[in-house]
Amino acid sequence: MKKALYSLSVVIALAAYATALLSAQGKAAAANGTAVSEGKRLFEQETFGGNGRTCRTCHSAQTGTVSPADAQLLFKTHPGDPLFVGDGSDDGNGHGTLRMRTDATIMMHIALAGNVTMAADPASSTMTVFRGIPTTINSPALDPVIMLDGRQPTLQEQANGAIHDHAQSPSIPAGADLDRIKAFQLTNEFFSSPETRTFAAGGAAPGLPRGNTASEQRGRRFFEDVLDFVDLKHGLCGACHAGPMLNETNIFMLVAFGVPMGTRFQNILVSELNAAGNPVQEFVFNRGTAAERHVFSPDIGRSAITGVSDLEDATFSNFAAFKIPQLRGISDTAPYFHDNSAKTLEAVASHYKTFFQIVTDLDGPGGEPPLVVLSDQDQADIVAFMKLLR
Repeated sequence: MKKALYSLSVVIALAAYATALLSAQGKAAAANGTAVSEGKRLFEQETFGGNGRTCRTCHSAQTGTVSPADAQLLFKTHPGDPLFVGDGSDDGNGHGTLRMRTDATIMMHIALAGNVTMAADPASSTMTVFRGIPTTINSPALDPVIMLDGRQPTLQEQANGAIHDHAQSPSIPAGADLDRIKAFQLTNEFFSSPETRTFAAGGAAPGLPRGNTASEQRGRRFFEDVLDFVDLKHGLCGACHAGPMLNETNIFMLVAFGVPMGTRFQNILVSELNAAGNPVQEFVFNRGTAAERHVFSPDIGRSAITGVSDLEDATFSNFAAFKIPQLRGISDTAPYFHDNSAKTLEAVASHYKTFFQIVTDLDGPGGEPPLVVLSDQDQADIVAFMKLLR
């Protein structure tokens, strides 16, 4: 009898525990559902008393960003849209829309590291540069590096900065609201494919598609994570687009250049070539010291945050370096590069043709040809493969 009563008490206790656990899980799910729905409202509708912009103003549901084509269409139907105010205008004060309609870039005012100053205004603690809007597709849940230069440590800080700087809110958002915006950005609509959603939930990482056409299959070889010193084109793109999200350096960069594996910032000469035609500025590193150095650039990227100039950096990950973007869904998130200078994937491939001609031309003009020359077919193959990435 005692044994039966003991067994019954155990069953009752287990049932009570299971009921409590399910209740707690239900309450947590309900709370998360409320956070997500409120985050969606905040993301899509809340202006925080600012200039009329919401998060959705600059981060569309389709692409997570704004393209020149988007801006041109919007201007035709809503020329007074908040996209064109403040730092979205030509002068930063609400006058002119040409830059947004042509390049879809934002006028950014970014704090400089303590050892970096502007030659034109040594007292200034910020630089003014023109940058594209990073896509929110895949990024919130799958990329811990936030912003093109990595200056924000969390999604909440990123949202707070955007609300203050871009929406020009006069108030500080509540921490709970920032948490809710983050919760919404982790939901299904911010992924490019079921595979990336599964990966974010702890499932298998997406691999490289095999490719169906001959061009796609040739293009795949550029992105394979290999160490091939016989055929330098094999794995060429994978050197900086490795890992599950194709956004980090691999063993080739470590062996060939000493760049640590998993590095997330690289200089690919976008600022140096300056196809966007942005104003070139003079930056001074370590003013008044023996290490003082003057550099000219439209945007010094990561080094504005770290204060490290290229003479001190052998990994190409500071001076005028920017975050290596993830490539999943890349065909839907144009334009490309930090300054939106490449409007198409074809323009991206063309830039890399120039880039590799420069960095692999060891003898200079008149000497041996560059080690890597991307033919028209190579470029077409690279583009064909990138369009498969989801």
